[in-house]
Amino acid sequence: MYRAINLEQLDKYLSSDDSPENCMMLSDLDGFIHGILCCPSIIQPEEWMPIALGADPNTLPLPMVQLVADLFGNVAQGASFDPPVVEPIFWQAKEGHVIAMDWCEGFMQAVSLRPKEWLTLTESSSDGHLMTPIMLHLMDDNGNSLMGVAQEDLDEVLGKAAEEIPVAVAGIVDYWRHVRQGSGSTN
Repeated sequence: MYRAINLEQLDKYLSSDDSPENCMMLSDLDGFIHGILCCPSIIQPEEWMPIALGADPNTLPLPMVQLVADLFGNVAQGASFDPPVVEPIFWQAKEGHVIAMDWCEGFMQAVSLRPKEWLTLTESSSDGHLMTPIMLHLMDDNGNSLMGVAQEDLDEVLGKAAEEIPVAVAGIVDYWRHVRQGSGSTN
């Protein structure tokens, strides 16, 4: 059973002056946690929590650290289901469309902790496409797509890609599950 989490309280803290300057905001934190849990190897909380929170968790308010741990637990529980349940926390624009860019940046920050281990998936001819909806959201410093999407097509492409992220992440979880069991395709 999922633990009830006051996401509004966590978001308020992360966005406040009380939080460390380098802490992640809620959407990128959620993406980062998903990336940590999708990683081919275990990344211990001692490594990822200071990155997520922008400081040593022992120096931060325990209730806020516990909310992050609870969020991790809920995402982990969803990932443990067969099929995995993925419910990303995306921002919602005033116009009503979903903004998944921060979430994707958080996910890719987790990938960057073990880039060589991710090569099995990203270079896979049969399953490498699972990373595409996430990677489509990556932009350079000028707001240009790193995947070469034309500016005039960006809104439509990102909207479709955001809709595909839950299925793609569930596929990534299953991919690594099968690789660990020795039955997954690695090429």
